[in-house]
This record gives sequence, structure tokens and C-alpha cells, in this order.
Amino acid sequence: MLYRENGQFKQTYRSDLQIFPVLQDRIALYVLLAVAFVAVPMLASDYFFRAVLIPFLILALAALGLNILVGYCGQISLGTGAFMAIGAYAAFNLQVRFDLPLLLSLIGGGLAATVFGVLFGIPSLRIRGLYLAVATLAAQFFTDWFTNRVKWVTNDSPSGSVSVGGLSFFGVAVETPAQKYLLCLAIVCVFALLAKNLVRGAIGRQWMAIRDMDVAAAVIGIRPVYAKLSAFAVSSFIVGVAGALWAFVHLGSWEPAAFSIDRSFQLLFMVIIGGLGSISGAFFGAAFMVLLPLLLNYVPHWLGLPLSTATASHLEHMIFGALIVFFLIVEPHGLARLWLTAREKLRLWPFPH
Repeated sequence: MLYRENGQFKQTYRSDLQIFPVLQDRIALYVLLAVAFVAVPMLASDYFFRAVLIPFLILALAALGLNILVGYCGQISLGTGAFMAIGAYAAFNLQVRFDLPLLLSLIGGGLAATVFGVLFGIPSLRIRGLYLAVATLAAQFFTDWFTNRVKWVTNDSPSGSVSVGGLSFFGVAVETPAQKYLLCLAIVCVFALLAKNLVRGAIGRQWMAIRDMDVAAAVIGIRPVYAKLSAFAVSSFIVGVAGALWAFVHLGSWEPAAFSIDRSFQLLFMVIIGGLGSISGAFFGAAFMVLLPLLLNYVPHWLGLPLSTATASHLEHMIFGALIVFFLIVEPHGLARLWLTAREKLRLWPFPH
């Protein structure tokens, strides 16, 4: 009986267009943000920051960018790892060659990924479906070749691996895992808010119209060129920033293999499992992908079951595959849809309809 809208009247257009129109949802969000910004830095260990929280936030940001392209605009992409790599290496070169601060390097990496994404998004104006997936896959192969063969990208590093020094944000050193977590959390919150408002606006409705039926969208006056390329641009920018964060904050030093095609498939699986066309789906999918390997490693030991590392790895791939098939058949909108269904049942409980 606590999750009700009785007595919550909307008297202005602004209140009617809120992201969270239900008071209980707003309170829950404020509590979640307070826990994330205040309680977690005080209670979590360094290992929990490095192994769980920081990877979760960065992967959620990358999945958020991919979800805009795949979930909201309906354009299949298998080159997300390439866009992350472009963002990482562009930010690295901006910092090393021009000595730009961290924030400007992250934005520059996102802009470089935007240009790269728009270039490889041009084929979407003529092709779609499997053919578009192959075209975006070409971006992955091109980036792998480019980062491995062009020494200028890695600042003439003989081994092909690069590293970044001390990080600072507006003059404040970002050294401890807690500080890196807070940096990632603040950036993810800003991008999540911007993405949510973007998909609720006119451009978001254009993306969804193109996703549902591009011919009908063109008939009613929506320009497919603008809608598709803008989706590629916004998606690539967010993914590029996520790639720069992954390299600078999580890895510290990396090589081109850190952004291989496996990363592209991992992010696509996050979007499918978390929920296509949902902002919260990116967070659900990232949480699932980060926590499942840890659970497969620790739960058998807690239960006293002898499970080798190789067996756990194979079991992880089997579970991923089974869940992808399950969600595609039973619930195509993923974990986000299950959460939405649970919320609706709470609003109607104890009534059966």
C-alpha cells in the first residue's frame, strides 16, 4: 500500500512532464544517489571499487550509448569496441601531445569517436539489418589494424601499449579507488540524465519512429539522414567517453587488445539482457555482466563445490548464451521490462487487474 499515486495531483505542465512523476520514485532515487555518493565511498573496500563498482559504471555508460543506437534508433552495431578505442586513444594523444586536462581529454575523445561513428554510420542510410551489422563490424577491424600498425597513435611506443600518469579533475588529484569511483559516478549520472531527456524529446521520438518503420517516418516528415546520423553521433560520443574512462581510470595502461571485438559483443549482450530501448536497461545489463563472473567464482566455494576456473569460465559463456536466447524469446525488453512489470504490480497490489 506504500506505492500509490493517490493524492499526487499535477497542476502544471512541468510537473506532468517530470522524469519521475511518482513521489515514491523520486524519494527512492534520492536515497539511491545518497547511498552511491556518500555511503559507498565510506564503506566499500579498494578491491570492491576496482573489481566491481568502477567497471560497472564505465560499462553501464558504454551500454547506455549503444542502447541509444540499437534500442532507440534500431540500428545494429557491432563496432562499439572500436568507438571505445577511438575515444581512449584520442584522449591519450590529447593529454600527451597537448597537455590538456582530464575533462577536456575525455570530451575530445568523445568528439573523435563521434566523427568516426558518423563516418561508419553513413552506410545506414542505404542498408540495414545484417548488412549494417557487417558495415559496423568493418569499423572494428579497421580500428584494430589502425591502432596496431600506426605508431603515431601509441606515441611511437615499441610495445604498442600506452599508459597515463596521475589524473586530476579541476586541480584535484584523482588517485585513490574511491576518488576514481566518484569521478565515474558523477560522469555517468550526468550522461544518464542527458540521455533520458534526449530520448523524451523530439529527437528521441524521431529515433523511435525510424526504429519502428523508417518508411512511415519519412512519410510523416522525419528525415532519416538526420535521425540516423544523429543517433550514431550521440551514441559514439557517449561510447568514446566511456572508452576514455575505461583506459584512464580503470586500466591505467592498455594495448589495442583491450578494445577487441569481444568488447563489442559484451556490450551488445548487456543491451539485450538489460533491455532494448531503456535507460535503466544499460545499468541492469552492466550489473549482470559484472556480477555474474564474480558469483560463479565465489558461490561454488561458499557451497563447497569443486569448480575450476576453466569450468567457471565455460559455465559463464553457457549462461550468457542461454539468457540471451531466453530474453529474446520470453522478454525481448530484458531485465528493465521485468522491473517495470514489478513496479506496475506494486502500484495495483492487492488488486488482480
